[in-house]
Amino acid sequence: MKRAHSEVLSGDEVPNKKIKTSEPEVSESHTSLLYTPPSGRAPGPVTFQQPQQLVTFSYTPQHELEFTNSALRYYVDPPNGADLRYGYDRWIKRPEEKGRLDSLLRAVSRTRSKMKEGQPSAPDWLSTIGVVSWRGVMTKILTAPYEERDGWDLNVMLVNGTLYFEEHSSDARLVDRNNLPPNQRLQTYYGYSFESYCTSSERPTDGHKAGWGGDVDTNVQWCSVVKTKLADTRLVIGGEVDCVRDKHTGKTNTLVELKTSMNIRHAQDEARFEKKLLKFYFQSFLLGVPEIVVGFRSPQGRLGTIQSFKTVEIPRMVRGKPHAWDPTRCLDWANRFLTFLKDTITPCIDKEDSAATPVWRIKFNPGTGISASLLDKTGVDEVSAGEERVGFLPKWYLDELKDSKAVPLLHQASPNHVPKRDSIQPSQPTALPSGWQI
Repeated sequence: MKRAHSEVLSGDEVPNKKIKTSEPEVSESHTSLLYTPPSGRAPGPVTFQQPQQLVTFSYTPQHELEFTNSALRYYVDPPNGADLRYGYDRWIKRPEEKGRLDSLLRAVSRTRSKMKEGQPSAPDWLSTIGVVSWRGVMTKILTAPYEERDGWDLNVMLVNGTLYFEEHSSDARLVDRNNLPPNQRLQTYYGYSFESYCTSSERPTDGHKAGWGGDVDTNVQWCSVVKTKLADTRLVIGGEVDCVRDKHTGKTNTLVELKTSMNIRHAQDEARFEKKLLKFYFQSFLLGVPEIVVGFRSPQGRLGTIQSFKTVEIPRMVRGKPHAWDPTRCLDWANRFLTFLKDTITPCIDKEDSAATPVWRIKFNPGTGISASLLDKTGVDEVSAGEERVGFLPKWYLDELKDSKAVPLLHQASPNHVPKRDSIQPSQPTALPSGWQI
């Protein structure tokens, strides 16, 4: 049965308008958070701690997880004028799937075990973590104030004080993403092709010859998991990293992100690219990636200019321009977003019955803000999709947490709990740590 969502209103208007949604199974418990339009008064800076790498892992060609660096790639200069269409007919494309956290949770589990080694009586490291999420989800949250077109949905669970985020994709959306129009599919391939030209499985030497780095197989990935802190919330974030420059040091200082973009021919192209830099910036910023290499290409996929950008310097490139974006506004919004979730998804009643597992649906509506709704049993069943899960979290993970706790893991938020709107305030000005000034 479809239930109505809360009204999500803009800052200056009060129309009687419901959010249109095709997603059913939400309860009557809901609330919302609005954001100040980007043209409004800029907030003060919010502290963001430089990310520290906890662990890396690889996916094999069979997309099996292993805690090795077998999928690690090294940056090499691509050949001049490379044809990004090359190898397209041999592309092994992994189908789009639900954005499960399972691999990231394996990394969290491994980190917890290492933290306990030699200190069995020490407090659980995970108890200090406020959020566990993939980098892509956090990028969507941070860039939301400047998103004008695409909404998104998240599933959120609270376990032992830690919030877990999963991007929600309906079956219909997954079908669309697996059946892209031919031209769009080809343009997606250009990015992967650029990565192949720019990387090598072996550490490059002075005599390395530029060329094709191997046919594209999106089953193979190298991922980095970091810990960081936004204001007073500690986060564990995982994401794919394209390559390293020269060597992997066990830190984030040699990581490199690879991107493609259309050749800049006139002012309109430049404005479009600078808007694109917002996502480029936060995708790298969140994992502590210090360098982004962009390959500019023709519409036909011919590689032109190659340009390297220092991640921390990107905001200065757009500052003061008519279409400029402000990262401090994004960080402030993300802090308010996390504060909102902490105030909304509050542990009130302990529940050990997995059938009553509280899963929240967070919906972002461009230009307005977010709404939060508690899913009913039908909605939770749709999220678990018949798999061995409690909500969207794998049962093995919750069993593991339960073994280390003598208290119930899951907390049911009261259906009548709605935080006061005026309790969500912009964060107070603070300083960013050295190396992450913006």
